[in-house]
Amino acid sequence: MVRVKRGNVASKRRKKYFKVAKGFVGANANVSTMAKEQVLQSFYSAYIGRKLKKRTFRRLWIYRINAASRSRLNIYSILLGCLRQLNVFLDRKILALLAFTDISSFNLIERQSRQSSIYSRK
Repeated sequence: MVRVKRGNVASKRRKKYFKVAKGFVGANANVSTMAKEQVLQSFYSAYIGRKLKKRTFRRLWIYRINAASRSRLNIYSILLGCLRQLNVFLDRKILALLAFTDISSFNLIERQSRQSSIYSRK
């Protein structure tokens, strides 16, 4: 029977994890089993981080819009409700950018939202 040498397959598999684990500290970069575990954990954490990034940016945009609208004696929820009634579909990212960089255009949008029917009921 022919002898089968499998060393190159195993070393390729280990090398794959060592390449990703480059920069890890201590045994997490040197020991194959620990490097594999740490790489898998880092991939999982990166996946979670990509989801959290979206969540935190949305929260930041809401804070900025609310702060800018409260400086004009308005409330975030009423502002967005009025904009929706007027069929002004600007997302939170764009509204926050306007509130943070170009306050005059944000004031124009906010003034336009004040003419909505929610304010006429009060």
